[in-house]
Amino acid sequence: MDAVQPADLGFFSTLAASGSLSAAARELGLTPAAVSKRLSQMEERAGVPLINRTTRRMMLTPEGEVYLEHARRILDEIDELGELLGGSKKNPTGLLRVNATLGFGRSHIGPVISGFIAQYPQVSVQLQLSVAPPPISDDTFDVCVRFGEPPDSRVIARRLAPNRRLLCAAPAYIARRGLPATPHDLAKHNCIGIRQGDEPYGVWRLSSQRGAARQTEAVRINGNLTTNDGEIAVKWALDGHGILMRAEWDIKEYLADGRLVAILPGYDTPGADIYAVYAQRHQLSTRIRAFVDFLALRLAGAE
Repeated sequence: MDAVQPADLGFFSTLAASGSLSAAARELGLTPAAVSKRLSQMEERAGVPLINRTTRRMMLTPEGEVYLEHARRILDEIDELGELLGGSKKNPTGLLRVNATLGFGRSHIGPVISGFIAQYPQVSVQLQLSVAPPPISDDTFDVCVRFGEPPDSRVIARRLAPNRRLLCAAPAYIARRGLPATPHDLAKHNCIGIRQGDEPYGVWRLSSQRGAARQTEAVRINGNLTTNDGEIAVKWALDGHGILMRAEWDIKEYLADGRLVAILPGYDTPGADIYAVYAQRHQLSTRIRAFVDFLALRLAGAE
């Protein structure tokens, strides 16, 4: 019997993405016992354990990691071959797995996917939202929409739209506490903290001037409110609890109607341009290129 059967590739990819036997069973429309039996048969054919099972979760063995990496690559190549042979340059087909951050995904990426599917109904899209973007090496997703260009040449990062991080506060907070005149003054204010991903927490960096005269000041912030959810942080700022640093895309409507006011507008904060990130091997994928083009067009129109 062959060590690897073609049907096993998709099964194992779904199993790994699900995180547990029971979740995979729901996804595949099988019973947990059937999933466990099929996994055992795969491991018997492979001659090595692929997954370490515990009562609460499962983890891939080193051999399972290798199996998954190759399985996903083979499945992607099969999909792309089908696209090329099927003449789908005008009509993309297949599965598209997309990741985005929670707030931006709900507000912008979800609606874009709705429009994309209306135009390309032969594509199936799975959208997963997360607090932080997955590691660059993670093959779980075809396209990741993220803030800031990833410092990694192994992936393609297409800039979709400009974006700035801005400091802001509600008029009620400003009336009560006053406006900071310099970055140093922020240390005396109640600042709303956001813990997300690998970004440094508790330090805001503000720059002034341009060129050789440019100076960057790191300010350690203090405050009695912290969250890992950007939408909650914005609501706290709207309620007048403190000063917030947030991406312009998330607060521009509140700045426009006056519910939030820009703080220290003469200073620059770290950039947060919006990028679509995907593996180099997906360059020929019609559905991925069609989606990224559609995304760029929609976001440009939403600025």
